[in-house]
Amino acid sequence: METIDPKKVKTGDEVYVIYHNPHTPSVANVRPAEIVPHPKDPNAVALFLNESFHLIEEDDALFSSEKAAEEAFQDLYGEY
Repeated sequence: METIDPKKVKTGDEVYVIYHNPHTPSVANVRPAEIVPHPKDPNAVALFLNESFHLIEEDDALFSSEKAAEEAFQDLYGEY
């Protein structure tokens, strides 16, 4: 599972993530996201996903392509 180092992303990068629905934790899917300037910290970046900002944690899995994210999703969750 090849991921992007969260410390090496920059504003404008498009990434893909495996997103867990906060209202239904058993539901996850691959979603595109954009790296944007952090809304409160000018020295940091954030993930813009589903029309909201998300802090990027060191253990977040960011993928450079939808295919890579889908493969990781299958490795983790298998076929539904």
